[in-house]
Amino acid sequence: MISTGALLDLMRRRRSIRRFVSTPVDRAGLERVLEAARLAPSAHNRQPWRFVVLEDPVQRARLVDAMTSRLRAERLADGAAPSDVEADVARSRRKLADAPAAVLVCMTMEDMDRYPDARRQNAERLMAVQSVAMAGENLLLAAVAEGWGACWMCAPLFAAEEAVRALGLPQAWEPQGVVVIGDPAEAPEPRGRRGLSEVTLWR
Repeated sequence: MISTGALLDLMRRRRSIRRFVSTPVDRAGLERVLEAARLAPSAHNRQPWRFVVLEDPVQRARLVDAMTSRLRAERLADGAAPSDVEADVARSRRKLADAPAAVLVCMTMEDMDRYPDARRQNAERLMAVQSVAMAGENLLLAAVAEGWGACWMCAPLFAAEEAVRALGLPQAWEPQGVVVIGDPAEAPEPRGRRGLSEVTLWR
């Protein structure tokens, strides 16, 4: 049995890693990480997560091109300076393209309950989002347990349709985030967390 102390140590070691060495990620380890994600709890046990492992460099490049094209168009439409936009695009492209492994985490509402009113339907959708987020956390912690670094990137939320088209995904798969994984090339310092007394009420 894993002690709470050991689990907390694993959680404290987790960092958002954005720079990696070029060492490939072995498939057996990646499957263990995905298995951890698959075992997450979910609303009604509907398991609304879907995972797209981006192994093919051509497929990865298509996703990167689609997402950064949307980023460029929207930033320019916002009135940002073209030089700043290109810097943002280059950073995003580097983070997505250079990682040894990447997993696009998607959500589907196909098996979730349906309601005739917007209030309950919105709640059901939020339950699916929460479920996928729990799977994502499992994935991140399992990556740490494998000795890898990882980072959840929310960029696919801003280019969901482009990501679906670029990868030829089922229309019901809604991109929620992409997790980049690999041997870390950086060791970020721990970032501050609010104290327990600041975020907890006992009633």
